[in-house]
Amino acid sequence: MADEQKSKLRLEIAHVLFIDIVGYSKLRTNEQSAQIEKLREIVRGTEQFRAAEAEGKLLRLPTGDGGALAFRNSPEAPVICAEEIAKALKSHPEIRVRMGIHSGPVNEVTDLNEQANIAGAGINIAQRIMDCGDAGHILVSKHAAEDLEQYDQWQPYLHDLGECEVKHGERLHVVNFYNHEIGNPAVPEKFARNPIAGTVPSALKKRHPYSIVAMAIGALMVLGATILFLTTRTAFRNITGRGGPASAISEKSIAVLPFQNLSDDRSNAYFTDGIQDEILTRLSKIAALKVISRTSTQKYKSAPENLREIGQQLGVAHFLEGSVQKVANAVHVNVQLIRAATAEHLWAESYNRKLDDVFGVEGEVANAIADQLNAKLSGAEQKAVAEKPTQSSAAYDVYLRAVAIDNEGNLDTTKRVADLYVEAVRLDPQFALAWAHLAVARSYLYFNGVDLDKNSGAAVKEAADRAMSLQPELGEAWVAQGVYRYRVLRDFQGALRSYEEALRRLPNSALVLEQMAHLERRLGQFDVAQKHYQAAAELDPRNIDILLTLADALQSVRRYDEARTAVDRALEISPGNEGALAVKALSFQAQGRLNEAAEILAKAPANSQNEALTFARVSQLYGERRFDEAIAQIQQHTPAAFANDPRIITFLGLCQQLAGKTDEARATFTRAAAAMKPTPDSIVAVDARQLPCHLAWAYAGLGEKEKALEQARQAITDYDNDALSKPFAETALAIVQAQTGDIDSAIAALPHLLEAPNGVTVGNLRSDPIWDPLRNDPRFQKLVAGK
Repeated sequence: MADEQKSKLRLEIAHVLFIDIVGYSKLRTNEQSAQIEKLREIVRGTEQFRAAEAEGKLLRLPTGDGGALAFRNSPEAPVICAEEIAKALKSHPEIRVRMGIHSGPVNEVTDLNEQANIAGAGINIAQRIMDCGDAGHILVSKHAAEDLEQYDQWQPYLHDLGECEVKHGERLHVVNFYNHEIGNPAVPEKFARNPIAGTVPSALKKRHPYSIVAMAIGALMVLGATILFLTTRTAFRNITGRGGPASAISEKSIAVLPFQNLSDDRSNAYFTDGIQDEILTRLSKIAALKVISRTSTQKYKSAPENLREIGQQLGVAHFLEGSVQKVANAVHVNVQLIRAATAEHLWAESYNRKLDDVFGVEGEVANAIADQLNAKLSGAEQKAVAEKPTQSSAAYDVYLRAVAIDNEGNLDTTKRVADLYVEAVRLDPQFALAWAHLAVARSYLYFNGVDLDKNSGAAVKEAADRAMSLQPELGEAWVAQGVYRYRVLRDFQGALRSYEEALRRLPNSALVLEQMAHLERRLGQFDVAQKHYQAAAELDPRNIDILLTLADALQSVRRYDEARTAVDRALEISPGNEGALAVKALSFQAQGRLNEAAEILAKAPANSQNEALTFARVSQLYGERRFDEAIAQIQQHTPAAFANDPRIITFLGLCQQLAGKTDEARATFTRAAAAMKPTPDSIVAVDARQLPCHLAWAYAGLGEKEKALEQARQAITDYDNDALSKPFAETALAIVQAQTGDIDSAIAALPHLLEAPNGVTVGNLRSDPIWDPLRNDPRFQKLVAGK
C-alpha cells in the first residue's frame, strides 16, 4: 500500500504566492469575515488568477487568514498577481496584508475530509518567507528572485535583505519586492532585530544596487560634518535600479526632450526652454500619465538618435520633441510625439501664435498628448491644464526667463531668479504662478541666510499667501505654502499637509515627493520617507543630486554600504563627478576608514573648487590631525559663498585651537560668536544651518562654560520637534560637556547618540580629536570597543 501511494505521489515545481492578513486574530469576528471575504474577492478578481485558473494551471490552498496560490505556468505569475493584489488593496487600507513568494516542489494530496489539497516544500518555504515580513511586504525567496532577475522589468523591484531565521532555526535568504506603487520598502522588523539579517552575497548586491540620493552630509567629525551641509532646493531623491527607474515601463509614460531654438536671435533660447518647461508642467498635472522631470531630460540634446536607449534610461515609452521659433511678435511652435522603442512618429502639430496669445499653446499640446496616450483627465485636471497663467505677455516673458534658469538650484542663480519673479508680479500682480515661484525662491534664500532683509520670513509669507488667495486650486500655490511652513515656521506637520495637497494637483512632481520625504525624515518617519524618495526618483532618474541626497539620508541612519552604492550609481551617470567623490569619501570618514577616504579624494583634481570636495578634504585633514594643513585648506579654498559662514569660522577656530594657535583661535571664535549673536538680545536663527549648536561650540572655544552649556541646552529645545536636528543638538551638548570637563555627563549621552539617527558614530568617537578629553576613560573605551 505504501509503495502504491508513493507511485501516485507526483511532485512538480510550482511558483507559490502565500498571503495572509496581519493582525487577523485581533479582529472582531465580523471584521474577520468581512476582511477575508474582501481579500478573496480581490484575489479572484486579478487577471493572473483568472487566466491561470482558466488554463488549469492554478492550485489553491485556503487558510483561515489568507491562502496560497500555486501557479504552474510561469515564475512571473505570483509577482504579477501580488502586484495586482497590492494595487487593489490601496482602496482597502484596513486590510493589512503580507505576501511571500517561492518556487519549489508541490504535490496534490487528499486531506482527511477527502478534499483535494496541496503540500510540499514550495508551500512551506513560501509561508516562511512571508512570515519574515510585516504588513505591506511582498517578500521573495532568493531562488525565486534569481528566476525573476532574468526579466529586465523585474530587476528594479528586487532589494536584497539578507538572511532571516525562521522555524527550527533554519535561515532563508530573502529579497524585498517593491516599487513606488506597491510593496513596503521598510526593513522588516525581524531583520531589524536579527543580527544575522543583512548579510548580502556580493553577486546579488552587484546586480541590485540599493536605492539612494544632494549634499547634507555626515562626515567623520561631528564638527567637521556640520560645515558640509551644502543645501540644494531639490534636496531629497532616490533610485532603485541600475540603469533605470524602478518599475516596468508604462505605455502612458513620456519625457519632454529639450526643444530646438530655431530663432535667428540665439538670445531667445530662454523662450524655447520656457515653452518646453511649461508644456512639461501641464503634462505633469495629469495623474494618468508618468512624466519625467526636466532635470533628467535636460541632459539630452534635441532630437537625439538613440531614442530606444534613452527610453530605457528614463523609463518611458514615449518622447515629445519640439522646436520654437520667435520672430518679433510671432511665435511658431512645432511638436511631435514619438514612440521610444521604434522611433515611430505617432502625432505632430504646428502652432502659430502672436506673442500675446502664446499662453494657450502649452495647454493645447498637453491635451493632445493625453488624447494620443488615452489618458483620461478629471474635470479639475482639464481646468488646470487649460488655464492661462497670465494675460500679460510682458510678465510671461520675464517669467520664462526665470523658469529657464530656475532649475540650477544654487544661491547666486536663485537671487537672480527671485528678482525676475519680482519683476513678473510687478508687471501682473494677478500672476499667481509667479507669486508661488517667488515664494519658493525666497524661502530657499531665507533658509540659507542670504539677504535676509529682502528674503525675510514675512516676504516668503506674502508671496505664498498672494499665490493662494489668487488661485487656491493651483498646485504650485500649495507648494509655496509648504515651503513657508517648512523653511520659515518649521511647522513640519503643517508643511506636510500642504505638500499632500500639492501632490493631489501635481501628481508627477518629483520636487513635491522629495520635500515630503525630507519632512518625514524630520518627523522621524524614515520608512515612509524612503518610499517617497523612490517615487521621486522614478520621475527624475538621471539626476545625480537625487542619489547624493539619499546617500546623506542613508548615512544618517548608518547604512553606509547602501549610501556608497547610491554614490557609485551617480558616478555611473556622471563619471568623475567631484561632488559624488566627496560624498563617498565622507561616508568612509564617518566609519573612521580614513585610508579609503583618502584614496577616493585622490581621484579628484587637486585644484578643484567644488564646495563639497573642499570640505571633504578639510574633514580628512582634520581626522588625520594635520591641523595646519586643514587651516590652510579652509583659508585658501573656501568658496566665496561660504567665506563668512559662521559654521566654517567656528570650525576654523577649532583647528587653530588644536594646532596650538591660541590667540588666533580666540579671535576666530570671537568673530564666529559675533556673527551668530551680535548683541545679547539677538535671537539665533533656528534654520538649516543649525547655528544654535555652533554658537555653543564657539562659546566653549572661548572658555565660557556656562554660556556654552546654556546655549547647547537651548539648541536641544530649539530642535525638539526635529528628528534630524535634535540628535545633532544633543551631540553639541555632549561635546561642550567633554570640552568643559563634565566627563560623566558627556559619556552618559553617548549610548543614545550612537543609536539616534544623525548622532555620532563609532568611527567618529575613535578618530575625532573633539572627543580626546574622554579618550582615557574606561567607560568611553568600552563604548568604542563594544560596537
